Amino acid sequence: MKNFIPVNEPLFVGNEIKYLTDCIQTGWVSSDGKFVKKFESKFAKKVNRKYSSAVSSGSAALELALSSLDIKKNDEIILPNFTIVSCLLPILRAGAKPILIDCNFKDWNCSAEEIIKRITSKTKVIILVHIYGLTADLDKILKIAKKKNIKIIEDAAEVHGLKYKKKMCGSFGDISTFSFYANKSITTGEGGMLLTDDKKIYKEINRLKNLYFGEGNERFIHNKLGWNYRMSNLQAAVGLAQLENLNLNIRKRRKIGKIYSSGLKELSKFFHLPIKSKPYCNNVYWVYGLVIKKEFKFLASRFMSVLKKKGVGTRPFFFPLNEQPIMKKFKNRTHKFPNSDYISKYGFYIPSGLGMNETQQNTVIKKIKEAVSENF
Repeated sequence: MKNFIPVNEPLFVGNEIKYLTDCIQTGWVSSDGKFVKKFESKFAKKVNRKYSSAVSSGSAALELALSSLDIKKNDEIILPNFTIVSCLLPILRAGAKPILIDCNFKDWNCSAEEIIKRITSKTKVIILVHIYGLTADLDKILKIAKKKNIKIIEDAAEVHGLKYKKKMCGSFGDISTFSFYANKSITTGEGGMLLTDDKKIYKEINRLKNLYFGEGNERFIHNKLGWNYRMSNLQAAVGLAQLENLNLNIRKRRKIGKIYSSGLKELSKFFHLPIKSKPYCNNVYWVYGLVIKKEFKFLASRFMSVLKKKGVGTRPFFFPLNEQPIMKKFKNRTHKFPNSDYISKYGFYIPSGLGMNETQQNTVIKKIKEAVSENF
């Protein structure tokens, strides 16, 4: 559609072409190229971690994180009910039991209190996912996890550059993971990163992502099941250039959030708008989400269809994990998830990619106001 405004447009204004040209001219395009190590090193320094390992996707990062912790069948893994299915899949593959936590209605993250309530003697891992640009309250969770010897996987895919109490997200827990998908604040097209301060975990991750090759003359002897989850030098070249502009990208995301919050303020009668901050963090607006208020009984899917006809792209919120068909065997009617159930039906997000301009934003605001006046 002519003049259609997509949900995401990436931004490439740095050294991407320069670094990619270097890869092609030197012939180093695989995972052995210099940009992989440079990207890993600089990313670890940015997040204040000792070790980092670049991989092919954020989903691969989560798979490797859980695999490196040697999870056994029927071990319990706590995670949000409102999150991407990538967090769930490695749990099911390992034969472990997912313990789902409903989100808060206000910020869409899990509360520390609800997580702590569900800890049992079988809890081996808590997957902390920072949702849509804000964090959960980490201190209480980290404290009890340490006391009970529970491992923490911190999924920081949606909060590049965000700080929790002046400390970078991705620097907490035993392992942290990032995604560099096209809609992230750093993109490599597809790609991901694992970070840790534990040398043993780091070595295990590197072997698991590389077919679990042996060492020296035993290279082609494989003692465990591994994957080919390596990142290419081409991807890392783009990632390094993107990392150099991370601060710029975060400022732009916050500006996008500020413009939307101001322009859509008069529609707060109809929508719940994203909150600007919490006591321990300021929103980086990875996406700008809207949740239709209950009294209007107007499904997000309907409103998204209206906006599409007006040339505005949207995406639905995550579908709750407890309702996923692959979770049928874990169906538990004693636990309710009213918040994630509601926002998955009535929540959606609007164009907020780094490549969009202010004129496009103002058009989106205008079209949303038109859609509200015509339908509410």
